[in-house]
Amino acid sequence: MLPPSLPPLSLVIALALGTTALAATEPAAAQTAPAETPVEISLPAQALGSALNELARQAHLQLLVHPDLVAAKTAPALSGKFTARQALTQLLAGSGLEAHLDGNIAIIKAAPSGAGATTLPAVAVTGDFQETASGHVEGYVARLSATGTKTDTPIVETPQSISVITADRMEALGATRVTDALTYTPGVKAFDSFDTRYDWLSIRGFDAYSPGFYLDGMQLRNNAGYSVWRTETYGAERIEVLRGPASVLYGQNSPGGMVNIVSKRPTEEPLHELQAQIGNHSRRQIAGDFSGPVDEDGKVLYRLTALGLDSNTQVDHVKDDRYYIAPAITLKPSSDTTLTLLSHYFRIDAGNSYGFLPPDATLLSNPNGRIPTSTFVGEPDFDRFNQTQWSVGYLFEHRLNDALTVRQNARFSKIETDYRQVYQGGFITTNPNNPKDPANYREVERYVFGSPENGRVFTIDNQVQAKLGSADWQHTLLLGLDYQHGDYKQRSYFGAAPSLDIYAPVYGQAITIPDAYIDAHTRLAQTGFYLQDQIKWRENWVATLGGRYDTAKVKSHSYLDGSNVNQTDNKFSGRAGLVYLAPNGLAPYVSYADSFSPTTTIDPSTSRPFKPETGAQYEIGLRYQPPGTRDMYSAAIFDLRRKNVITFGQGFVPMQTGEVRVRGVELEANFRPLPNINTILAYTWTPEAKVTASSDPDQIGKQLVATPRNQISFWTDYRFSNGLKAGAGVRFVGSTHGANETAPAKIPSYTLFDAMLSYGYQHWTLALNVRNLTDRTYIGRNCDAYSCGYGERRTVIMTAAYRW
Repeated sequence: MLPPSLPPLSLVIALALGTTALAATEPAAAQTAPAETPVEISLPAQALGSALNELARQAHLQLLVHPDLVAAKTAPALSGKFTARQALTQLLAGSGLEAHLDGNIAIIKAAPSGAGATTLPAVAVTGDFQETASGHVEGYVARLSATGTKTDTPIVETPQSISVITADRMEALGATRVTDALTYTPGVKAFDSFDTRYDWLSIRGFDAYSPGFYLDGMQLRNNAGYSVWRTETYGAERIEVLRGPASVLYGQNSPGGMVNIVSKRPTEEPLHELQAQIGNHSRRQIAGDFSGPVDEDGKVLYRLTALGLDSNTQVDHVKDDRYYIAPAITLKPSSDTTLTLLSHYFRIDAGNSYGFLPPDATLLSNPNGRIPTSTFVGEPDFDRFNQTQWSVGYLFEHRLNDALTVRQNARFSKIETDYRQVYQGGFITTNPNNPKDPANYREVERYVFGSPENGRVFTIDNQVQAKLGSADWQHTLLLGLDYQHGDYKQRSYFGAAPSLDIYAPVYGQAITIPDAYIDAHTRLAQTGFYLQDQIKWRENWVATLGGRYDTAKVKSHSYLDGSNVNQTDNKFSGRAGLVYLAPNGLAPYVSYADSFSPTTTIDPSTSRPFKPETGAQYEIGLRYQPPGTRDMYSAAIFDLRRKNVITFGQGFVPMQTGEVRVRGVELEANFRPLPNINTILAYTWTPEAKVTASSDPDQIGKQLVATPRNQISFWTDYRFSNGLKAGAGVRFVGSTHGANETAPAKIPSYTLFDAMLSYGYQHWTLALNVRNLTDRTYIGRNCDAYSCGYGERRTVIMTAAYRW
């Protein structure tokens, strides 16, 4: 005979007293839902005892469980329609426990010896879908990420700011570039100017594209030239932004943070998609994405993603053609071993939309009027930006036992760039006696520049992960050894070119290619050893401690003068963070992290390269994951300093005396106020982003480039019951400072609106995305004394997709 029903509080008291208890969440008269009838369940990842208690309330169950069985055990998130049996199976997976159902009564007891003893990787379950840190996410909110820890870790347990942009969110926003995907992300300044060459963006005030983005956790390292690796958003499963220093796991890096693109991988469930796009600027695109098992046992999976784009741009004579294909295969010889082979080929055939337009005809007034955004100052038959990149690699994982897992990730990549252009360098004064003469503001002097380049990069990352624990303590230890080697060749030239009347341009003038001023071969190498421990105590406290030691080498040879530069830097990086997981879903945290980045600039006093630049950050944050929802709210306050910055004093002599400080607040919310509504809100307040030390006194107090004091974005969309979906967004970017003290004026603030409308019927989806809905003309790129860049005008894209 079972004891009388107890309310939830009674269960908590009973568990605390160590007694056997039967819990019910409602009076018996209300418990009419059969245990085998699917009901809506929504549970966050939490302690197993708490999850079972909440499940009992939502599924109208009576629960019998001994407290010792659930102590020190956790349960994954659960969201969707389940029967009680299905929900209990998901919550108890890997716990060594099993549930026995008798009507609406659930009895939890230990599983027979050998059953259910396997320790599974962290997953969040949504219906029949299991979320991992690298797979597809249903909706806009991810719960797991590996970018901040290199382990599958709940975001609420990571003591550093992370934003995950899912594939569903990218599709809703109509993102065709990485910068499009990140425009609704706090702490990120995605340059709204259209550039066919790169994805320009900064994180917490510091350039993030120059060091190189990451693809599947491995760096696409650049060499300060123009062969900057690009990624195709259609080939991305998710894009993750880790804000703040990340050297403890990845080595030399920007102090502001990093962008990690997770590529699409083979799926166990068949997936087929064909897509066609048209848009303004004569945009035409076709794409396809296919995946599924090759054999009946599901031990061999494949994926093939491809895209072809033919498009003009808002700038005359500038194309934006792209071709992308990414085959992938996953081999699963056993339940403990996985090998995923990844590859891609990416071709860009484009002109140069980065026109370096004069500020006196864009930012400032001109007696001849402002020049249109379509103005092209180059030479149509000369300018080009053609780039080819490809890579092959693998992700290998083998579980030795319940505690030990080994991983090895490797990739070889190659990039070739053929870049040349004619650009303007300011108006030619034809009448110095009358500065206001309109003739002084028509003709611009021009220069020719080119830089054929190629590079090869090999990266390998070896990891051993150990899960250890006792009744109160759980450790996830990570030991790693990684290595990067890059080989780059660059030949750049620069010289004078014929002038041009930008109000009545006549193209076709002869361009003479000058002699090279750079002809170099550079080899970069980095070896890093790192150790990390994620310590959880009593399901409420999570500490993350890590350290790394790097050896970074640079060897460069100049073919012009025969000179050589050989440099070796050794650096230790660390991180420490603490998170408290409150039962109500709140997760406050505090952390410290540092970074380093070697420099090849020579110290004239020693004839040796300067020491590496370093970064250090203190961050206090709060996340909130309301129980029973997939919502995520976060706030962070940070103090970030970059030291050993090279500055130039009198006589342009370099000195390593510079320091830059950035302080700010970031707010982010991803939530669903109603089941059919998705909402994204991001706000960044940066009251201080300036030079605090320099060998040039005039530089002290100068504001950082492209770091607005205020930046806010808001997006919401609603799915109607008939398959119609509508969304709209607004982005405000505050005023910013120009590239240096020669900038003629501040760049004004601007507000842009976006919209989306889609309709789904059976296998078909038709979507319309509009960016910059009001077609506002604005300055979207930094200005200096000679050049400014217009922002992207209205972009309209219609997409038809067929999925089966």
